[in-house]
Amino acid sequence: MASRNFYFQLILRVLLITSTSIALAISYVNQWFLATGILAILLVSQTYFLITFINSTNRKIAYFFDAIKNEDFTLRFPERVSIESFKELNRSLNRVNGLIQEVHLQLQIREQYYQQILKQANIGIMTFNKKGHILFSNPTLEKLLNYKPLNHIKQLAQVDQSLYEIFAKLEPFDRELVQLTNEREKTHLAVKATSMSLDRQSLLLVTVQDIHKELDEKETDSWIRLIRVLNHEIMNTITPITSISESILKYYQPKDGLAPSEYITEDLVKNTAKGLGVIQEQGRNLMDFVQSYRSFLSLPPPDKTLVPAQKLLDNVKTLMDQQSQNNAIYFEAKADPVNLELFIDEKQISQILINLCKNASQSLEGKEKGTIKILSGTNEIGKKFIEVWDNGPGIPEDLIDEIFVPFFTTKNAGTGIGLSLSKQIMHLHGGNIKVRSVPNRETSFLLTF
Repeated sequence: MASRNFYFQLILRVLLITSTSIALAISYVNQWFLATGILAILLVSQTYFLITFINSTNRKIAYFFDAIKNEDFTLRFPERVSIESFKELNRSLNRVNGLIQEVHLQLQIREQYYQQILKQANIGIMTFNKKGHILFSNPTLEKLLNYKPLNHIKQLAQVDQSLYEIFAKLEPFDRELVQLTNEREKTHLAVKATSMSLDRQSLLLVTVQDIHKELDEKETDSWIRLIRVLNHEIMNTITPITSISESILKYYQPKDGLAPSEYITEDLVKNTAKGLGVIQEQGRNLMDFVQSYRSFLSLPPPDKTLVPAQKLLDNVKTLMDQQSQNNAIYFEAKADPVNLELFIDEKQISQILINLCKNASQSLEGKEKGTIKILSGTNEIGKKFIEVWDNGPGIPEDLIDEIFVPFFTTKNAGTGIGLSLSKQIMHLHGGNIKVRSVPNRETSFLLTF
């Protein structure tokens, strides 16, 4: 209805202007100067009112959008006007204004709701822009850092200089561990960052969590596992020594004192020598065990250089091909892209890959179409990785959490420090190693740098 009235008035005004223009032309040709002057004034007036009529609608719409932009919802257009088209337009604008106002109020309520959730969260949350200006920080973060109010990340230098340096260098998807020390306690914080955009402005959303309790629990759990394995290994070695020593002692020291010389026979000497040989072997095994423990603790820091990933994988593949020629195992080594480079200690990482490939090769013994793949590339967050995959029997679910424990092994031979040593090397590289296994289908070890 509003558009119909508007178009009707617009067409009427255009027709009147056209008629006046024709009459003006006729008067001018016939030299009716008085009529020409009157018609000229009338034409100008009609044109002016047409422009005013059209601009009044545009002006109202412009006022309306300016008010919306400035979040001014008090603007109201009169609905009691003589022109029906303006009445319908004003009514529509007021209705839209009311709907937008209602949506705005709902958004404000929702924003306040989310603000309360963030304030009550038990982890610290902060957002800051590229210039370091902090747009939001919840009370938990201020409590963790013992500093408020937070307006700029440079203020973190007053808490701890290393903390500020970490925040200044943070990139999306970075994860850092920070230890803060004050006169009261030590606090271990896990810092995680992710990118976000607000009002076309790039921001960094950072979460800070106190992981002291989790670290204590993990440390206790690790000690329990290590002690359990050490107890198993040491008892397996000491028990035969104790048992054989007691048996030999009974030969030469019966209940009533030392055995007489005539009691010592050739068979007794042979049994004694055999027992001492077992004791010697068990002692040597115990010494090897202690030596492996020393090598685990004295791991040198990595000497990092840029190493072509494809060359590294090819070297490992060549070595494994030579060692497993009779196993009929298919090896694949591929870096994507081919020119990918890794900043690593080549010897240490090669040691990890060879150990993983040996484990995979042993698990594939007797399997038809056994396959080992060594792949390298970059994941979705830009981290470089190496993956060692095989289609072997997998790792039982109840052992998946034990395989990185030092000296834990399911093999009859071996020290059980290969995987724990690999994890230690990856930690020294600032990376990590994770395992994923599906029983009777596949196993994958992922080295992330």
